[in-house]
Amino acid sequence: MDRKETGKRGEDAACLYLLGLGHSILERNWRYGHLEIDIISADGSGLHFVEVKSRTAPAAADPELNVDRAKQRRLVQAALGYLHGRGHAFADTEVNFDIISILFEHNNTIINYYPQAFIPIYD
Repeated sequence: MDRKETGKRGEDAACLYLLGLGHSILERNWRYGHLEIDIISADGSGLHFVEVKSRTAPAAADPELNVDRAKQRRLVQAALGYLHGRGHAFADTEVNFDIISILFEHNNTIINYYPQAFIPIYD
């Protein structure tokens, strides 16, 4: 399986997982200029900007470790673009930045969900 196919399968699995938790999927692969948010979802606790990291075993490191500060900054910039583009629609909504890691290992799919994985840092 090539990298693009792994990513697509991982995002599909992440959406199904979130739907199972009661989320509504609002957007997939939403773009703001050159920035992208893998999944934007909503549930009773608020709005979720979700970064999905998918790997095929054996993985050198856990997929979620690849969401470094630079990636977090880009995700926050894109999220601000999404929120500004919707005016006051989400004015009183809690915003969450989540990570879902997907590891494809033989016939198994291992999903780890990290809600509120990071708090935006403005520097």
